[in-house]
Amino acid sequence: MSQHLEFFSRELAELGNGRREFLEVGRHAGRFPRARTRAARPGSAPAEALVWCSNDYLGMGQHPVVLEAMKRAIDTYGAGSGGSRNIGGTHPHHVRLEKELAALHGKDSALLFSSGYAANDGALTVLAGRMDDCLVLSDELNHASLIDGLRHSGAEKRVFRHNDTAHLEELLAAADPDRPKLIVAESVYSMSGDVAPLAEIAAVARRYRATTFLDEVHAVGLYGPRGAGIAAREGLADDFTVLMGTLGKGFGTAGGYIAGPAPLVDAVRNFSRPFIFTTSLPPAVAAGALAAVRHLRASDRERTRLHARAGLLKRLLAERRIPYLSGASHIVSVLVGDEDRCKEAAARLLHRHGIYVQAVNAPSVRPGGEVLRLAPSAVHTPDEVEACAAALDEVWHALDLAAPAAPRTAPGR
Repeated sequence: MSQHLEFFSRELAELGNGRREFLEVGRHAGRFPRARTRAARPGSAPAEALVWCSNDYLGMGQHPVVLEAMKRAIDTYGAGSGGSRNIGGTHPHHVRLEKELAALHGKDSALLFSSGYAANDGALTVLAGRMDDCLVLSDELNHASLIDGLRHSGAEKRVFRHNDTAHLEELLAAADPDRPKLIVAESVYSMSGDVAPLAEIAAVARRYRATTFLDEVHAVGLYGPRGAGIAAREGLADDFTVLMGTLGKGFGTAGGYIAGPAPLVDAVRNFSRPFIFTTSLPPAVAAGALAAVRHLRASDRERTRLHARAGLLKRLLAERRIPYLSGASHIVSVLVGDEDRCKEAAARLLHRHGIYVQAVNAPSVRPGGEVLRLAPSAVHTPDEVEACAAALDEVWHALDLAAPAAPRTAPGR
């Protein structure tokens, strides 16, 4: 056996029960959140389950306007894009979508990437890395893609305590006032569901002439006027230099993007290796995303249903004294605080109640911060929300789960 095989075999063996397992989920178009399920081990999952951990928060992945746009694009243009954006892979749908996203956020320009991870990595490598002596201030719970982009940039990074703008200001005040500065944060943090103090961050950025980069992945489509995100909801979109979003969550398709001033976006277009050397999104995906963005700019129905369902679930859990980390957003992370118990709870929900919710363990959260990350959606019915709360109550008491002290969650989306 080669040294590589020996090494990684040992690494996997050391994971033990922490080794990742995947449940096959075949979502039923038109019936989602119901889905066909199949686990790696025969008989270890029901034939059908109700999905409670999808990031397709508004159900746009099965919306008729999105499906029709994608089908029409496939019939017209075929499956793939045929190349990178620089070499034959820029399609009219890409250009239209970028213009729509720029308009959504009130920015000069926007740029598509193959995923949200690639958008963060590719944009920050350029924005933090090409300027001499740029200092980055990064929230300690920023997502892995933000961390990796900053690491690849080579820029000096200082980490401020989560959502602690006093600590952020302390770090900025200690820096050379003439040094270029970039503040990087998220609006909604995906594991805890808490929301950043954007007005305070914007005020600190103004005082220290810092550029800002705001990840709105778990907010675009879901919050604010026309679904433009938390910064827009707070009337602060103009106070954040670059906004980053995804097409794979609220908009129900795939891909990521940045939106901001034309010179910055154009710099990323010209210097970002993850953008330059990647095959572009298939035209059908861009067409579906464009349809979703346009629909959600005109419709509040889906957002209203989502927040009603999330509010109902949080109220029902509070009545049952089942702890969750934050009431500030639609993400309802039920705190278990133990890896094995969290997996046991998820398995009981699936097998006894037909409810699929993923146990979230390290490295997505820190040890002791294990959660059942529930994602109510616009397509869950009130009856399904009540059944989910009742099932969690049964599991909570059957497993005698105590409420641990809430830990600080680790990066992970």
